[in-house]
This record gives sequence, structure tokens and C-alpha cells, in this order.
Amino acid sequence: MLRARDRAALLTLLDDPSPGVRKALVAHFQELGDCGIQFLREVVSGLDRPLANHATWFLAELKYGDPVAEFRTFIRSLNYELETGALMLSRTVHPQLDTAACGAALDKIAARVRELTSEPATAREKCRILNRVLFHEWGFHGNVEHYTDPLNSFLDQVIARRKGIPISLSILYLLVAHRLDLELEPVGLPGHFVVGCFTSPEPFFVDPFDRGVFRDADEVLDLLRSNNLTPNPTDLMPTPVREVLCRCCRNLVNHYGTAGDPARAQLFAGFVEEFESTHARESRP
Repeated sequence: MLRARDRAALLTLLDDPSPGVRKALVAHFQELGDCGIQFLREVVSGLDRPLANHATWFLAELKYGDPVAEFRTFIRSLNYELETGALMLSRTVHPQLDTAACGAALDKIAARVRELTSEPATAREKCRILNRVLFHEWGFHGNVEHYTDPLNSFLDQVIARRKGIPISLSILYLLVAHRLDLELEPVGLPGHFVVGCFTSPEPFFVDPFDRGVFRDADEVLDLLRSNNLTPNPTDLMPTPVREVLCRCCRNLVNHYGTAGDPARAQLFAGFVEEFESTHARESRP
């Protein structure tokens, strides 16, 4: 068993975002063996939900635990962080994915954008450079040919295959932007998904599925009308991370159903129900 002072020291480090600290902690937990795994599992089941999410991340790195149960715990935690949630969702189907490698790929893209950016630069100018790196240098694109392929929805597969659907490419875009301190928001339109910038004098929107094309508010509403939808100004508002991840699960229900995999369709339908019931409980007065 870990001594009390060792437990206390580990608890203070679990939420440290520094890559160096995280790497050292992973190595330390590997040295601790079963003792370290037991400690992390106790934190996961504890009352401190932010720390529980960090402990879940370490268990994933160490290839321990039940990815499905861990994602359900994440949903119930109400402490939603986009990158953590996207990778945990991926692990429910690909439990051996290398989360560190995914993070390193995102870091590399962000580093290239920094290299090409001359400060001071506006948010729009930075998005133009991000578009160049993602869609021209790295070749990310929308998977028009096989839109309903379930792999399009998983962040690790989007990074590996460099293609996805609107919501997964938007998540990728947002995670790189976060590394650049570029304030962008997810915007879940009816039938589509884009990224919005609301810090500029005039808000603008980026469509990662269309290789980063820029649109203003009126152009986004026109896009909805062209798809026989009746737009509402509230459609342009930022979408909470909870709803982004829940929408990924809804897509996977449909896409696994189309692929003839009812078991996985049911798995993601269960996640949708968990998101909705957790949100309903939290919203009660």
C-alpha cells in the first residue's frame, strides 16, 4: 500500500498539465505496479470528479481499466473536456490506442502553425495558416466517398487516416487551435458542424469539412437554406462540449446501424441515453 504522504503527493500531481510531469507519472505508476493501479482506481471512484478524469487518463495510458465503464464515468462526472472526452470515446472501440501519440500529432501540427505565424496576427489570419497546415500540408479532408464509415468519428482514426466528417474534423481543428491559444468554439448546425470565432468584431465561421472555407453568419444561414432547412439565429451559438460528444455518439448509432453492427450501435445509443439522463438530472431545479 502507498504511504499517506506518497498518496498526497501523487494527488497534487495528477492534474498537472505539463507533458514532462505526465510522462514521469506514467513511468512512476509503471514502477508501482498493482499498487499504483489500485490507487488510480480509487481516485476514479472517488468524489473529486476532475481528479477522477485525470486518473482515468493515466489508466488509459497504462492500458488498464474498462474503457466503456470509464467513458460512462466521464459522462456522469459533468466535467467535460473535449480532448479527454474524444479520446475516451475512441478507446471504447479501440482500447489500445496510443493517446500520447494522438497528442503528439496535434502538438506537431500546432508547432508548424506557430512556425508560419508572424505576430501580432488576428484570429482570422491564424485560421488561414491553420487551414494551410491542416488541409494542404497534412492533407486532412472530408470523407465524402464513405461518409457513414464509423471510423470517421474517432479522433485517433481521423488523425491516422487524415479524413473525417464535419464534427470530427471540427474537433481536430479546435484541439489544434486550443494549443495555439486561439479562441474558437464548436458550432453544431442542423445537419452540419463548423467552428466559430466570436472574439473578432464580426464573428466568422470555418468549415473544416470544406477545407476550412470561411463564412460569415449570413452565409452559414444561407447554407442551411440551401439544404432545405429553416435556419434560426440560435443555430450559430456555441455548442457545449457535452452536446458535441453526445452528437458524436448519435452519429455512431446511425453509422454502426448502417454498417450492420447492431451491438456497437446499441453501445453508443446507451452513451446517448447516459448523456441525456445525466443532463436532465443536473438541470432539475
